[in-house]
Amino acid sequence: MSFATQPKISVVMPVHNARRFLDEAIRSIITQTFADFELVILDDSSTDGSLEVSREWAKRDDRISLFENKDRLGHSATSNLAVSRARADYVARMDADDISHPERLFREWKVLSQSAGIVLAGTLADGIDADGKQVRPRDRWRIVRRSKFAPFAHGSIMFRKRTFAAVSGYAGTPMRVGDQDLYHRMAQHGHIVTLPEVLYHYRYHLDNSTLQKVPAAKENGAPNDALYVEGAMRLWAGHTPDIQDAYPWKSGGVKAAVLARWGNASPSSLRTVMRCGVSVRDRVAGIWIKDGKTYDWRREG
Repeated sequence: MSFATQPKISVVMPVHNARRFLDEAIRSIITQTFADFELVILDDSSTDGSLEVSREWAKRDDRISLFENKDRLGHSATSNLAVSRARADYVARMDADDISHPERLFREWKVLSQSAGIVLAGTLADGIDADGKQVRPRDRWRIVRRSKFAPFAHGSIMFRKRTFAAVSGYAGTPMRVGDQDLYHRMAQHGHIVTLPEVLYHYRYHLDNSTLQKVPAAKENGAPNDALYVEGAMRLWAGHTPDIQDAYPWKSGGVKAAVLARWGNASPSSLRTVMRCGVSVRDRVAGIWIKDGKTYDWRREG
């Protein structure tokens, strides 16, 4: 694919067996209000027809560049390769099972292009299930609190390509470590900020790639974090967490163990209570966090 001019934004989308949601993900980028972008799709040896879906889109829109890994490289290597194909100075990540709000690219590009000190911007998200129904509301409390984990969804980020290159991109680490590790290294070069509006819809479903990386994360790094991710993904996807027997009482705490068992006994009631809790703390956080502004990541550690 050849382009007459360099686009202002490169959107990179690694894909592996995401056919079920791929149309929606691509459409949410193609219909952005900010049109000066390229979409770089890198298919990592899909076997479910995802490559054929991407090919059809590439035929219909010349802003799409499609590449294929003949042999599967995995999450980190495929992500790094996709960024290396990007031609713009600003690179936006997009996950193949999620949905971007139409204003997402414009809002993030505006933040980065107007402030040289910001190296990465992400946006708050709500959670949707496999059918696209909202199951988890926005949580502005994630911006207020100090945490080692960034407040935004990984697929929602936009960053400066030169800073990504300066830190050598993604390291070959398990999920929930890989993206957070990238943020911590990029934070040494400038500000990482969050937009508090819901400009991204994160999809909870049992085929989510995050779940595929949980076993490795349990063995390498923080097993409690991996179990939490697994349980939360299953719960918000509409299922039982199924982690109550694996959750360590002593290291995980009584609260975590009780929630794990509650989720297996009555997942619908736990979801209801958790939705109410998130909504309440989001409203409280709204005292300090206002739409239309950006907020530095309050990093812990």
